[in-house]
Amino acid sequence: MQVEFWGVRGSIASPGAATAGVGGNTSCVEVRCGRTRLILDAGTGLRSLGDSMLAEAKRAGAPGVEATLLLSHFHWDHIQGIPFFVPAYVPTTKLDIIGGVNGVLSLGDTLSHQMRAPMFPVRLDELSAKLTLRDVRHGESFAVGEASVAVAKLNHPGGVTAYRITHGGRSIVYATDTEHYACVDPALVKLASGADLLIYDAQYTPEEYDGVEGPSKVGWGHSTFAAGAAAAKAAGVGQLVLFHHDPRRTDAQIESIEARARVLFPDTVAAREGMKIALDPTPAGETVPASAADAA
Repeated sequence: MQVEFWGVRGSIASPGAATAGVGGNTSCVEVRCGRTRLILDAGTGLRSLGDSMLAEAKRAGAPGVEATLLLSHFHWDHIQGIPFFVPAYVPTTKLDIIGGVNGVLSLGDTLSHQMRAPMFPVRLDELSAKLTLRDVRHGESFAVGEASVAVAKLNHPGGVTAYRITHGGRSIVYATDTEHYACVDPALVKLASGADLLIYDAQYTPEEYDGVEGPSKVGWGHSTFAAGAAAAKAAGVGQLVLFHHDPRRTDAQIESIEARARVLFPDTVAAREGMKIALDPTPAGETVPASAADAA
């Protein structure tokens, strides 16, 4: 099981010299489970991932690209990469897109909105790839190739879906764009219990969230590294990955946040574009701590 980060920013892409080290693309995480490829969110990082997938398929002599895209929600920073995902324009591509029920529009209607005139010159139904769209309800579990996926509802304006992906006895949980409560979210603790890796929304510092520095961010739908550390402890996860960095946050500031988080939960790392985390299969009857995973 291998996890690779293609976009780690929240809200809006933030290119520039001060953010180049961590990366400026918005949310996109690739998870490989044996021969099964899953993509978590379709932010601007999806463009580079698509180019990489096509190049890999060409080198391997594969007939096309096949993947499943799991969308946490439909705010722009999580779907804007879809129109620029080149494999979607290739007839041999097979792309399954899954998203949580939002109570307003179906998944297809939701994604079609950003690809209608005058916003974009190509409609969703004009893409050449073989697309399948599926709405999932919170609490569902289902198989995707060699992986199993469980979903849960977390706390964000308009709704958000968290995912737990399991393969080879190892599990990762993707919990972005969620706001903590006065207590650790029991839905998140249940979903992440015993997971090897928890990818968690840490857009704000506690001082920013509480309004000590700038206006309060309570109710904005995002969380902090401190709440992430508390959730990681409560769920007994192996490693915490801080994700969805504020677009104004410099590389140096993210390093500082990473250091502060490690005081609370030592096995913590801030997500960076290009970072890979490998989780070896767990032999039957054995438990392998996530800290043993290779992280680059």
